[in-house]
Amino acid sequence: MFKKYFSAGKNLVARDRNLLWHPYAPLNVNPLYAVTSAHRSTLTLEDEQGRTYQGLDAMSSWWCQVHGYTNPHLNQVLNEQIQLFSHVMFGGLTHEPAIQLAEKLKELAPEGLDHIFLADSGSVSVEVALKLAIQYQNALGRSHKGRFIALRKGYHGDTIGAMGVSDPQSSMHQDFRKVVQSQFFLPQPPVATYDSEAETWSVDQAEQTAWEEAAHYIIAKHASQSAAIIVEPIVQGAGGMHFYHPQCLQRLKTWAEQHQLLLIFDEIATGFGRTGKLFASHWADVIPHIMTVGKAMTGGYMTQGAVIVHTEIAQVISNSTYKALMHGPTFMGNPLASAVSSASLDLLTGTIPSESSWEDNVPRLTHQLVKGLEPARPLEPVKDVRTLGGIGVIELATPVKTAEIVQAALERGVWVRPFRNLIYTMPTYLCTNDELEQLTAGLIGAIQEVYPS
Repeated sequence: MFKKYFSAGKNLVARDRNLLWHPYAPLNVNPLYAVTSAHRSTLTLEDEQGRTYQGLDAMSSWWCQVHGYTNPHLNQVLNEQIQLFSHVMFGGLTHEPAIQLAEKLKELAPEGLDHIFLADSGSVSVEVALKLAIQYQNALGRSHKGRFIALRKGYHGDTIGAMGVSDPQSSMHQDFRKVVQSQFFLPQPPVATYDSEAETWSVDQAEQTAWEEAAHYIIAKHASQSAAIIVEPIVQGAGGMHFYHPQCLQRLKTWAEQHQLLLIFDEIATGFGRTGKLFASHWADVIPHIMTVGKAMTGGYMTQGAVIVHTEIAQVISNSTYKALMHGPTFMGNPLASAVSSASLDLLTGTIPSESSWEDNVPRLTHQLVKGLEPARPLEPVKDVRTLGGIGVIELATPVKTAEIVQAALERGVWVRPFRNLIYTMPTYLCTNDELEQLTAGLIGAIQEVYPS
């Protein structure tokens, strides 16, 4: 027997209610807003009562929509590709969009990272990187090296392997420990700050030394069982928007080489300029063995990720009995996703004149975020204010009153998605100075309204 649903007279939020699951939210998620249109850095939203809002997207749709919405160049590229073909299998076939994207990634990636695997998403790219590390160790006769070393407070995605290398206690994955292999975890690196005017990093040296001693001890103890170390370089995102010193990456690379481990950098959130460097690894001048990318690469248009692999690692796989990297999703190298990702890289690098090239805009974002968020520092509920590149963070001393902050910010023309005790922003790269002033003032005004002194 078929059910019929009639939604006439209901708005989008009412139709969604108890029908769709949203990320880490109940079926009757509240608050919920419907997007009815989007242009450049602004969303047009509607609530359940039918009220409409214009909200600057402080989140870049979870950090991927760096070129803004309805970008004319990306729209044109998608329209042109869909007239040719939208998808073909990648097994035994290839095509211009995938080749072009891979060529650009190779050119942009750190030296030696010359081989590309195109994955369905960022999380899947992490899965592939982990599988690749195990294949590499097996190919060298080290089948006992099948586990991983990661950082506390890290987050690498929601698929099984990615959950395993994310923090087992605070990454929202505690309930799945029975199906996730246990891994080894280093302490979270001490907090570091970057002075954008002086262009210097600072960290408590005693804490840094203590971290290095503890981290190296754990690595040395478990290296014989481990295939690789995986970290989010410089910025731990979902683990608390935590910034740490580039020296940590340098130490990790040294220890990886000492103990026959691969070093994997998860640059899905940090890549393509977000931290103030093209890749966060550039802060430390460290070249990983494997790097995963996504988010900004796609311009926020299609789901896609990539695994970029050092030649030495790829040669070991190619010369082994494996020959192949053992992964092959249906939508691998999807032509639409590859075409728009390739075009996004052109805009990011300024190869095509763009309002959203990272080098032209991220320093400007940094300046505006530092200036605009500083007034939040003396507010009573605020524990810390920090910025790096195109990332601005207001950390509260207690968990955020999410619904109240979201509503108060929207009434000031800003869409924000806080989590835990963090109200943070990663604006689009083309966000104007006036819009950035509105954005930062809106966040501060929302805090003042929700937490009156």
